[in-house]
Amino acid sequence: MLLITAIIASILTIIFVKLSFAVIGLRRKNKVGLGSGGHDDLERAIRAQGNFAEYVPFGLILIACLELNGAPWWFVVLPGITLIIGRLIHVKGIHEPPPNFSNRVLGMKFTFGTLITLVVLNLGWSLYGLVA
Repeated sequence: MLLITAIIASILTIIFVKLSFAVIGLRRKNKVGLGSGGHDDLERAIRAQGNFAEYVPFGLILIACLELNGAPWWFVVLPGITLIIGRLIHVKGIHEPPPNFSNRVLGMKFTFGTLITLVVLNLGWSLYGLVA
């Protein structure tokens, strides 16, 4: 069972839905059906949602692989928490007008660090499983 992955995925999905509602609200407010219509607030919301959608699936797949392959619970929980934190920091940085590049960079450092860690954990755990 993927109990830990289910919790992490649920939290991330709540964040994604909130980001999606922000885009929808700004599209209605600015009367823009496609693209950003030159509205900076809408452009930031679109990119926050898009960036989230681009990176989170890889993290969730790797987290699920660890859990399915029987890795210790903390191998699954800790990267999940750091992925959530990284994504929240990035969203905060991208939404602050003018965009707060330090938070965006920090959020991406958390995200990339988590993804790279998940790759290493998955490779290491898989090789350990093959040898043991």
